[in-house]
Amino acid sequence: MNQPKALRRIIDTYFQDPKTMIAVAAGTEVLRQDGYNDRLYWVKQGELSGYVNSKENDLSAQVFVVKEGMFFGVHSFFAQTLVASTTVVAEKDSEIAWIDLSTQAVEPEHYGSLAEQFMPVMVHELAMRQMLTGIAALEKEKALQKLYATEQMTTLGQLAAGIAHELNNAIGVISSKTENIQTAISQFVDDNQPQMRPFLQHGIDHGQSISSAQVRERSKVLQQQYTLSREHARTLARALPEGDVPVDWLKDIDAALICWDSGRDLRDIRLAARHAASIVRSVKQLGGGDHARIPNVDITDTLHKSLALLQSNLRYVDVVLRPAILPPVTASITELVQIWVNLIKNACDAMEHTDNPQIEIITRSVKNKLLVTITNNGPMIDEATRRKIFNPNFSTKKGGLSFGLGLGLAIVRRIVNSYGGTIVVKSDHQRTTFRIKLPIT
Repeated sequence: MNQPKALRRIIDTYFQDPKTMIAVAAGTEVLRQDGYNDRLYWVKQGELSGYVNSKENDLSAQVFVVKEGMFFGVHSFFAQTLVASTTVVAEKDSEIAWIDLSTQAVEPEHYGSLAEQFMPVMVHELAMRQMLTGIAALEKEKALQKLYATEQMTTLGQLAAGIAHELNNAIGVISSKTENIQTAISQFVDDNQPQMRPFLQHGIDHGQSISSAQVRERSKVLQQQYTLSREHARTLARALPEGDVPVDWLKDIDAALICWDSGRDLRDIRLAARHAASIVRSVKQLGGGDHARIPNVDITDTLHKSLALLQSNLRYVDVVLRPAILPPVTASITELVQIWVNLIKNACDAMEHTDNPQIEIITRSVKNKLLVTITNNGPMIDEATRRKIFNPNFSTKKGGLSFGLGLGLAIVRRIVNSYGGTIVVKSDHQRTTFRIKLPIT
């Protein structure tokens, strides 16, 4: 016998009598937990909820919802306990029908006893309850993950605030003392060796702008052209990366290079203090509790903030950023930085044993969406891992979980989804790419 037809017959046969059909207003209590019940109810239209009440702590929890076409009172009726296991309340204006224990089986010679005829009802009810329980479990898991993410970010924000406060104090001291030292040295040189001031100022203004490899090449040329020692040639190459060397530099080369070197060091300290202050601001932003979405957010700027945060991780990684001219979006800067930091950090971890590690970040706009791709040349992510990579708490690292600054790819996907966007990963033996699409409006 086809079960849907059997269920339809049950409803048509037993639940269409106007005498056993009533309308209940929203808020009406149809059953009370532990109260008497000898009826099986069917919902013709509307919605009701079942609640379990705890006598010990005076708490009440919703355990099921019954909508049109569903049944309640199943346990007390079929088990014949005659005691309702839940309190059932109409959430909306509803219409319900019932049968009770005095109801006689219709056509028992053909369809069997009442219990046999109602077997489809019990099976249907079990299936519906199982499905609803599954949906409730998914909703609970989603809520727990959101709570977990919130707790992590709250903790990180508290830590970031404390660390940022201490670092800001230290950076402030370094900045102010560097200015004082620069002023004192400049004054000393002006008073005692004014002819050395241009070399000091050259170091302060320009510093060193060429790489070690370029220094080696330039020093070889200078050493031969001006008959200099190797050390003098290397320092002079750092100070004057191109062109001929002015005669003033060669008159008293030791003093000139010492003054330039001091000026360069002062410049480097100043720049390092500014850079450190910038990183502290980024850390505060990453860990901050303000996730408000504001207009006119620049995607490229959030990528730069993320790269600044991960500078130590990227020290040996070749990073190529290919930004397009993008329209501003309404977004939380903190949330966007979280996304990029986590994806870039994961790429760095994946390339730990890769020769010549590279990360390429490309942005562009397509119709009404922003597209950001983050590609690395690390090992391939196999298909089984790709299917689980966005699952909460999943990690390929041994010895425990790794979230990188307290974040996981599951949280990245949650943030992206909250914008109505998508994130996918593709991987082969040459490269792995995370592709994020975010709506512009």
